[in-house]
Amino acid sequence: MQYNSRPVISNQPGPHHDLARRVDRALATPLRKPIAEHTKQAFEQAHAWYHARQAPLVLDAGCGVGVSTRQLAARFPDHAVIGVDRSEDRLGRDHGALPDNALLVRADLIDFWRLAEQAGWAPARHYLLYPNPYPKGAHLKMRWHGHPVLPTLLALGGLLELRSNWQLYVEEFAQAVAQVTGKQAETGIWQPQGEYLTPFEAKYAQSGQTLWRLQIELERT
Repeated sequence: MQYNSRPVISNQPGPHHDLARRVDRALATPLRKPIAEHTKQAFEQAHAWYHARQAPLVLDAGCGVGVSTRQLAARFPDHAVIGVDRSEDRLGRDHGALPDNALLVRADLIDFWRLAEQAGWAPARHYLLYPNPYPKGAHLKMRWHGHPVLPTLLALGGLLELRSNWQLYVEEFAQAVAQVTGKQAETGIWQPQGEYLTPFEAKYAQSGQTLWRLQIELERT
């Protein structure tokens, strides 16, 4: 299959001028919106599944159609791998049998992260693979690093890995992580060498786009 995916186009010349203020606001004012009932129920089921396995956790946040969850379960067979996405349609697409050590969960990720923190989850690995970049400057608050949930996301700890086809997203995320944790993330070009975790990764790479990766080992707080 031939791909011709267009690169991200933004009206931002560099990191958003308002990022630091938004991160400060997220730190000063914890997110208090009510948690959706369907996500509470989904989390309870996921928590029971995870607790029964007594294995290190891999969290695949925003897993889309679940290809990455299946791939991660194969790469880490001694881990419990949970993929979370809000779209029933995406999660319901047929991409083969789900490994025994994997679970797909339909839930609001913002609420799911909050419940995971409250329950004391501490993933060994936490993936954010090709999140929607929301490239317009006016949409900063919709990027994960500009959202009030960022401190919760980072508080879960573990080896956090973000991948994107937009360098600026990775740079902003690293800036926000440093502001919250005082730690510098490792960032750079990512070359999957044909071992694609998601359909987006395959599409972007085979379209000739440069891919970027951020990694940082975080303590559970």
